[in-house]
Amino acid sequence: MPRSASILSTGAYLPSRVLSNADLEKMVDTSDEWILSRTGIRERRIAADDEFTSDMGAAAARQALELGGINPKDIDLIIVATCTPDTVFPSTACYIQQKIGATRAAAFDVQAACSGFLYALVTASQFISSGVYKTILVIGAEKLSSIVNWQDRNTCVLFGDGAGAVVLQHRPGARGLLAFDLGADGSQTEILSVPASGCRVPITPAVLDQRLQFLQMSGKEVFKYAVNAMNRSSEICLENAGCKPDQIRWFIPHQANQRIVDAVATRMNVGLDRFVINLERYGNTSAACMPIALHETSMLGKFNRGDLLLMVSFGGGLTWASTVLEW
Repeated sequence: MPRSASILSTGAYLPSRVLSNADLEKMVDTSDEWILSRTGIRERRIAADDEFTSDMGAAAARQALELGGINPKDIDLIIVATCTPDTVFPSTACYIQQKIGATRAAAFDVQAACSGFLYALVTASQFISSGVYKTILVIGAEKLSSIVNWQDRNTCVLFGDGAGAVVLQHRPGARGLLAFDLGADGSQTEILSVPASGCRVPITPAVLDQRLQFLQMSGKEVFKYAVNAMNRSSEICLENAGCKPDQIRWFIPHQANQRIVDAVATRMNVGLDRFVINLERYGNTSAACMPIALHETSMLGKFNRGDLLLMVSFGGGLTWASTVLEW
């Protein structure tokens, strides 16, 4: 019989620098009122120039290991979800493996943009369920400030840096990850992308002049697609888990935009009091959003053993993902 895969412990790391809406008013043509009313974001964290995705991921991982009482040498596998890796290769997971001393662990990255953490979590659960690995470290980490166009007021106000981590194991008697739904629509690649980020558009002086190395987004199109995809994925995942929305104690949506969260809650007929929301303080941290939210809420003592959690995300690709798990 397949073994269940449960979250044993969590960790998170946020850079010390806070970039407020008032700070952004000095950088681009915007205002606190404009940003807050359209996104729900008041501030975000920005990593230092010499602070990289692997540094943040390693810090979050160390906390998760400490809280779980896990020796780094007992980790079998490290999966890092990121769209802002330190380098194309080696993987950010390999850098983190070295930094935390997880000398036995295999390591690789997953890239599904903002859906990356759930893609990584589902992947990790398969290794646990099959009995191949016992202890897996799943990390979501991003330095989005490195790919944001700070001259584009429509996108630079949205994103922040940070990392979160979870330790995944089989816990006897616990159901763990009950169901998931993963999806993608490759026909919509151009509405949310970094055009010059690989071999398709090599970096040249002309590309740099056009600022194609930075994130580009068609906001209205992304909003419409995100709401529909997140609701559809949630419904599929709940059906796969044999659950109704009223059985879910906590809903953890991708922290992209308060309007998207509101729309998802309305369509699901679920009160916002059951939603975990921290985007006001951190903005959109892409693959790091979910594990940061998990860690903060867990540390506040809001999760009880046996609570059902629904996590749902949406990102560039386009990709989407949802999971139902028992805490």
